[in-house]
Amino acid sequence: MDNIKLHEFDEIRPYEAEEMRQAFEELLADRQFNAIMKGFAPWLPKSIRNGLLRLAFLGVKTPLDFQKRFMKPVVRYIIHKHTNGLSFDDSQLPSDRHSKRYIFLSNHRDIVLDSAFLDLMLVKAGYPTTVEIGIGDNLLIYPWIKRLVRMNKAFTVRRGLTAHEMMRSSQLMSRYIHYAVTQKKENIWIAQREGRAKDSSDHTQDAVLKMLAMGANVDAHSPLTAHLSPLNIVPLTISYEYDPCDYLKAQEFQQKRDNPNFKKSRQDDLDNMRTGIFGYKGRVHYHCGTPINQWLGELEGLPHKEFFTQLSHRIDQEIHRGYRLYPCNYIAFDLLKEPEETQDFKDHYTSADVEHFEQYLAGQIAKIQLPNKDEAFLRERLLTMYANPVRNYLKAKE
Repeated sequence: MDNIKLHEFDEIRPYEAEEMRQAFEELLADRQFNAIMKGFAPWLPKSIRNGLLRLAFLGVKTPLDFQKRFMKPVVRYIIHKHTNGLSFDDSQLPSDRHSKRYIFLSNHRDIVLDSAFLDLMLVKAGYPTTVEIGIGDNLLIYPWIKRLVRMNKAFTVRRGLTAHEMMRSSQLMSRYIHYAVTQKKENIWIAQREGRAKDSSDHTQDAVLKMLAMGANVDAHSPLTAHLSPLNIVPLTISYEYDPCDYLKAQEFQQKRDNPNFKKSRQDDLDNMRTGIFGYKGRVHYHCGTPINQWLGELEGLPHKEFFTQLSHRIDQEIHRGYRLYPCNYIAFDLLKEPEETQDFKDHYTSADVEHFEQYLAGQIAKIQLPNKDEAFLRERLLTMYANPVRNYLKAKE
């Protein structure tokens, strides 16, 4: 990265290769980071523990090296321990897919693992690099977390801004994303919306697409297609059999129902992060949809607002078509089926599947600790989370 661009993006960008050694040493000197590392090996003195980490760091020159050396084995362990397998389908991408860079625009299941799982599968499938990701600064509550994610190819998304600050921040982030894809030759992962869809009904926010269009290095009067086509946007569908945070989302639904002013704390965010990483996910599947450049030209000439409305709709269709549906999804749909929804899916599951899912729901509801716990409401919210992918899949297939 040239010095001019390096300076422009200093406040948000990941570390560059020449900054990795210093960042690593600062991480080892951080008191809170050392306290966490001590938890993994309390019998080891700090000097020996850090010495082993320094030894492991030998040969690490870039953030990609860091991911392969330190993060890859951690993610493999999470897959082995907390899933029933991870699969990846990139057959919709062009035959020269390994020579291109992409923005993977996906539904959002887990702030850490959405991109971490993708990184592992891209490396396994022969892609030359992983993805850079945007992480909200609301999660970067300690200096060591910020250092660690910047070493892990993360750029910062600023939250809680005024309208004027938000515009400036969006423009800066968009310019960085364009620079990363077209000149640094990096892939990007970005969620289709800010925050997870609590009810698992995944829909793209126009604002995300407008942000991506801002930073293009083209004439301001160029068609909107010219602003987006250099990014090679790929709709990506992430399907979890079980969402480990489902009970936390259901709990939050009741908290907001009972108190419209309820807001999660920073500790709540960290608890969600921990549960998402170490909770059971069952089978997990990633499906790459058709790159939008294959049909983006069909929208050229539409008025600005209509262009982004149609673009969001088409991306949603791609994401919804890519769902991998599991017995629990079909069971939830049938249990909640509206009168106008005549189709049922009893041939997609067995009585044993129903019994297992009912036990799962009861176990998740039992984890919720609220003084005025509304079990019927919580059950309906959980069922809705598992039924909505079926509903959206059916609509997308029409």
